[in-house]
Amino acid sequence: MPRHPGWVKRVFSEADLDAMTEAIRRAESRTSGEIRVHLERRVPREPGDALARARQVFSALGMERTALRNGVLIYLALEDRKLAIVGDQGVHARVGDAYWAGVRDLMVEALRAGRAAEAVVSAVAEVGRVLAEHYPRGRDDVDELPDRPSAS
Repeated sequence: MPRHPGWVKRVFSEADLDAMTEAIRRAESRTSGEIRVHLERRVPREPGDALARARQVFSALGMERTALRNGVLIYLALEDRKLAIVGDQGVHARVGDAYWAGVRDLMVEALRAGRAAEAVVSAVAEVGRVLAEHYPRGRDDVDELPDRPSAS
């Protein structure tokens, strides 16, 4: 299990990170889709924008290499208080920008109320619900990506 840096632990406890991992496992138990959570301290100066950075991280994590192009990344830059949600081309074509904005808005509401872990766990559950609707889990499905939140 990878260790997370101190700046992550100022926001999320080990129990929070475990809850996120378990939420991803539960969500993925019903879908062939893949969900990742990635944490950064700040959005890098280049690209400077959370969505553009999330797209970079999506690629760096190899999420575009899933068999059905149905990966989803939930990205948070903790100290900048920014987030973005990126779906691969397969899932994005089915749900569109309005869906991602709705999930983002639910997260922002919980984050503003000081419920950071709940924001992530709820977003994972919602994304898992929609992935299960469009990409139900098959008998031969394999977990293609790690479930534990990553950090850089």
